[in-house]
Amino acid sequence: MPRPESPGPAGPLSTLTPPGWLVRTLKPQSAPVPWAAVARASVAMALPLVIGLAAGKPAYGALASMGALSGVIGDTADAYRMRIYNIAVPQLFGALGVTVGSLVFGHGWVAVGVVTLVALVSGMMSTIGAVASVSGLLLLLNSVVGAGLPMPGEWWLAPVLMAGGGLLVLALALLAWPMRSGVPERAAVAGTYRSVAALLEAAGTDGYGDARTAVTASLNQSYDLVLARRTRSHGRNPELVRLIAQLNAITSVVEAAPAAHQAGVPLPPEVPDEVRRLADAVAGPGDVTVPEPVLPEPGNPSARAVDHALRHVAETLNDPDPHGIVNVDDRLGRPAALRVRARRAARNVLLTGASWRYGLRLALCIGIAQSLVSLIEVPRSYWVALTVTFVLKPDFGSVFSRAVLRALGTVAGLVVAAAVLAEVPRGWWDVPVMMVLAALIPALTPRGYGYQTAAITPVILLLSDVLNHQGFGLVVPRLVDSLIGCAISLVAGYLLWPESWHTRIGDRLADAVADTASYVECAFGATEDPAAQARMRRRLYRDLSVIRTEFQRALTEPPPVGTRAAAWWPLMVAVERVVDATTAARVRIRHGATPPATAEVSEVAAQLRELAQGMRSSDILEEVSADFTGPKDSVLEPLRQEVAAARAIASPGRTD
Repeated sequence: MPRPESPGPAGPLSTLTPPGWLVRTLKPQSAPVPWAAVARASVAMALPLVIGLAAGKPAYGALASMGALSGVIGDTADAYRMRIYNIAVPQLFGALGVTVGSLVFGHGWVAVGVVTLVALVSGMMSTIGAVASVSGLLLLLNSVVGAGLPMPGEWWLAPVLMAGGGLLVLALALLAWPMRSGVPERAAVAGTYRSVAALLEAAGTDGYGDARTAVTASLNQSYDLVLARRTRSHGRNPELVRLIAQLNAITSVVEAAPAAHQAGVPLPPEVPDEVRRLADAVAGPGDVTVPEPVLPEPGNPSARAVDHALRHVAETLNDPDPHGIVNVDDRLGRPAALRVRARRAARNVLLTGASWRYGLRLALCIGIAQSLVSLIEVPRSYWVALTVTFVLKPDFGSVFSRAVLRALGTVAGLVVAAAVLAEVPRGWWDVPVMMVLAALIPALTPRGYGYQTAAITPVILLLSDVLNHQGFGLVVPRLVDSLIGCAISLVAGYLLWPESWHTRIGDRLADAVADTASYVECAFGATEDPAAQARMRRRLYRDLSVIRTEFQRALTEPPPVGTRAAAWWPLMVAVERVVDATTAARVRIRHGATPPATAEVSEVAAQLRELAQGMRSSDILEEVSADFTGPKDSVLEPLRQEVAAARAIASPGRTD
């Protein structure tokens, strides 16, 4: 694997240049502004303040706004059914958390022990899935707040108010459901079609790799969105069945794209234009008839494969009853029943080492934070543990980069909060200020964690001031608390855990290489099963997409972790090219090429498994040439070349 380039001699300017990992950490991500979520956040967080002020109970309004804040953070799903799960379920755990915290408020070391136990449960819950992770986050956050801040009224009032604020966000998010039911799902599938159009445009060009990555991400999102609804419908909803059929159909075009790219000749512009026309039909009502595609005469077998796939898509879109298509060729299979998935989740949480490591790491840091503020007088001490929770939530990415971003984001947010607390009088002026500050949360969250922290910090401080009337005096203590929380996370949650110093990219990539060997055997096996081949290919690309995400996170770590992660990048690209070459060969066989001999297939699979084994068993791989014995005119020759390139990349130079 290529070694990192030497940084060269240091000069006066180089000492002032921030390191690459820090630049990557601070770089804002490109994302559109979710205007609907911006409007919901502004209304949902300001309305409780209005009601509280009008009723003469501003503290009650502030508690409801705090609950609305958790709803705003969870308001990320496009599909309406998913919004119910993403917002409502975490609110229940949040209400439980503030109840538990309130019951142990003022009980000293009992409170420390209870909150630490809640942290263990929260960390273990995070391994189940996205909704469970947010639920665990709110369970811990509200427990910390309840244990560190006296709540007004009876013990049940705070959880009711906070849950009510979150449900207000949900109610606003569901207002358009009767008029727009199914629209987000259709829009997601249409977006996948448009990404496939961009992929066909990029075939034969240098932009193909990025376009294929975008298609993988879009397919993942669309399948997750549609199948999440299908778990309740079980094939009874005709619209969902149609969407599944449309996604299954476009995968045939995705499979043909590597063959078109391998041919090295760009496709005529009429081909991607036809896919965009099909995307418009998918986005519209289900009863739209799609005319037969008008495409130029294909000039080679790869173009014929694309032509055939597009005509199949048009036929699927015009099929009045797609049930038969889905039942015969259901490429992802039906999701397991809810009780089965619940049983699997419980087993994974209780019996896997990763679940216990996540939980124990979070519990250790929360226990240290709670113990520290119990031994040392720290005003509003709950802020230290809140910082630890946000930084160390295990499934949220790099602990190191999140600690850095948390500190920087807090400083930026405190600048805004200082101006608000110093210049804006408490009372009705809080309402317009909250409308503006709350709107910034969904607007800045897609840009990155540091930007989200900068937006949330002044909101929390404003609500805290409504509760305790400390004014400008909140600013400096909150900065100190945040820095203490970041320091605890870095030391007890990062430096003391050896696994923090290594990336998991190598192990995951080795698994992907081994799965690629199985895919090669399945693609050219004696018994052809298109559905099984499609499922394996989709699973492979999904796994590689996860590895890409892990790679991006690892790059924000300081050396040596970031440097080691960067060394895996060329091999990951090579594995993706191997998968593409396998699919392209399968498409060529389907359109007339001679199938390879069994010995050729076994030889390629053996080389891939040997590569995977070497990646797992040795820190530095010895260079092994991939000598193939098959004929040069075989349909597998491009695949063998990609495998040989992967073996060459995974040569001496690997350091992780």
